Amino acid sequence: MRHLPCRGLSGRPVGRMMNQTRWTLVALVLLATGGYLAFLGWQPPSPPRGILYASGRIEATEVRLAAELSGRVVDSRLREGQPVDKGSELIRLDDSLLRLEEAELAARLAAAEHAVTRVEVMLDTARHHLANAETELERSRRLRRGGSLPQQQLERSEDRLREAQGEVDILEAQRAEAIAHHEALQQQRAQLANQRDKTVLRSPLEATVLTKAIEVGEVVTPGQTVAVLVDLARPRLKLYIDERSLGKVRLRAPARVRVDAFPDRYFEAEVTAIDSQAQFTPRDVHLPRERARTVFGVTLQVANPNGILKPGMPADAWIRWQNEAPWPATLVVPP
Repeated sequence: MRHLPCRGLSGRPVGRMMNQTRWTLVALVLLATGGYLAFLGWQPPSPPRGILYASGRIEATEVRLAAELSGRVVDSRLREGQPVDKGSELIRLDDSLLRLEEAELAARLAAAEHAVTRVEVMLDTARHHLANAETELERSRRLRRGGSLPQQQLERSEDRLREAQGEVDILEAQRAEAIAHHEALQQQRAQLANQRDKTVLRSPLEATVLTKAIEVGEVVTPGQTVAVLVDLARPRLKLYIDERSLGKVRLRAPARVRVDAFPDRYFEAEVTAIDSQAQFTPRDVHLPRERARTVFGVTLQVANPNGILKPGMPADAWIRWQNEAPWPATLVVPP
């Protein structure tokens, strides 16, 4: 008797259908396993234990250099991006009018010194005459008491004393006036020298020229900004830490910073300030739900060799809050 193979509803043999179903299940299991492994591979790793992550932007102290006097720029040593030393000359204004005023004032000072000297010589002579008049009056009074000098002669001696005293008083007043005038001219000379000093604009700190806002030949006015200087030697990074993580952060805790421009380089840093009051996350944080949180500001002082870090650069930071935690070879940004 001949047996025919069993067939399903589709007309195919049942054994063949079971084999196809088995391979389909295997394929689905392999696909699911591969997808899960790929998900794990794409999932960013979390920061290592003892390391706290935050992000922010590089900040630096900026100084706006402004003119105190009006004048025309005759020399400029400003070059954007160029480092400058503290006290170095950056801008020089035209001081020709101030030099003319100083020359005129020098002549007036010389005349005033001569006037003081002349009055002092006259005063010395007048004081000598006064001393002689006092001596003569004493002699006349002795002679008058002895009856050997007429009253009229005594009165003439008294008149000479009063005249000599009056001359001394007048010359002393003139001397005081001449000295006051000379001192006033000296004050004017000091003011002119101060104004001349202000025609030279110098760097108030060791910094880098960030912006040049004036050219040679232009006229500046008092208060006008001529350059913006930035202290790149001591940049800062402002971070915002939530309240739950704030207890892990301490002053002088070591940190490392990385910027997009140098993704393979870490900059050493340390915590220098922790805000004492909470605030809402600043608006430059993109997600509204993140801005609704209250956070505490933390400031890092970042080492900046060769001044390659610039203000405004976005930066990632990792703070090591456990001393025994080692720094990993590669620091990652958590999801």
